[in-house]
Amino acid sequence: MNKTNLGIAIRQLRVQLEFSQEELADKCGLHRTYIGSVERGERNIAIDNVIKLSVALNCRVSDIILLAESMEEL
Repeated sequence: MNKTNLGIAIRQLRVQLEFSQEELADKCGLHRTYIGSVERGERNIAIDNVIKLSVALNCRVSDIILLAESMEEL
């Protein structure tokens, strides 16, 4: 798994919930530009922030990881 796939997984989950980046940022207490850079795979994301995102996305951290890992199989 790499940070690009992790970002794509987060974006997919956000879009499924019909959240904008700004809405997601507000829900998890992170900045909108940070969310964008994570989704583009430009940042190494700390586990604390993955946890915040999973809470805001109403999923488990493992759901995000599994989705990102499944992209490598393609």
